[in-house]
Amino acid sequence: MTASEPSPALHPAAHPAESGPLRVGFVGLGVMGRPMARRILAAGYPLAVHSRSAAAVAEIVAAGALAAASPADVARASDLVIVMVPNTEDLAAVLDARDGVLAGAHDGLIVAAMGTHHPTAMPPLAERCAGMGVSLLDAPVSGGEVGATEGSLSIMVGGDAAAFDRARPVFAAMGGTIVHVGGSGTGQLVKACNQLIVGATIAAVAEGLTLARLSGMDPAIVRTALTGGYATSRVLEIHGGRMIARDFTPGGRAALHAKDAHIILDTAAKLGLELPVFSVVAGEFDRLVATGGGDLDHSALITLLEGKPGEAHAGERER
Repeated sequence: MTASEPSPALHPAAHPAESGPLRVGFVGLGVMGRPMARRILAAGYPLAVHSRSAAAVAEIVAAGALAAASPADVARASDLVIVMVPNTEDLAAVLDARDGVLAGAHDGLIVAAMGTHHPTAMPPLAERCAGMGVSLLDAPVSGGEVGATEGSLSIMVGGDAAAFDRARPVFAAMGGTIVHVGGSGTGQLVKACNQLIVGATIAAVAEGLTLARLSGMDPAIVRTALTGGYATSRVLEIHGGRMIARDFTPGGRAALHAKDAHIILDTAAKLGLELPVFSVVAGEFDRLVATGGGDLDHSALITLLEGKPGEAHAGERER
């Protein structure tokens, strides 16, 4: 069965399940979406999926999910629909298209937008959903592909508290730190803070390891030495390791971090806040994308310091 073929099993009564586990739907099976969907299946939840990639759908169907012909069919079959798409425009399209989630909406449906979107876009989308009896949570994640695979994501959730309580067991299948941070849009605000700190730390780790290498030191030894002090971080551990191994297979694509950087700068500008350090980092992400590194992991920021922007082994690009 392909993503375009309807599944006869995806037409249950259009109301929330009164007993048993929530029926979960998943739209968007990219680098993060696939391992997140696998964690939901492993936790025993019925799962219906849809994605533009027929191969990704087939992979998750082989693991036990059901394929849906459209986001509307996913909504009809689900109590909770997770939408994991990269851009706010994509999210609006998934919700509002003729065969979108809201076309299959039913009273009590919860939609969790788990991609990174502009905070100001969420309240209007939530209001539109509420008019159809649907609760929209903004629930972006942090932890990259590693965290998605391990089920250790940090999930920051904005929106209705009762909807969060219902969705929380499903979030727990994917994440280790799950926090309801406030009303609609606040999850995305927290994610903006996260991306600011992560991006600035990636830049700092890249500079530190490059300083070590050009001084004649082995960056791997330096990284090990730093893990015992205040410089230690998840970024030093994971992204520093990628920089040393020259493995820029995307766990988080540089192009997406560049997109997130503009959300951060726009949010700060609306608050009258200058971000002198991160403004430079944002410019470096833009430069990495402009020089051909957008599809590499954001740890490829180090290639700019080496005078080889966006350079990676051929095999890394193929993966």
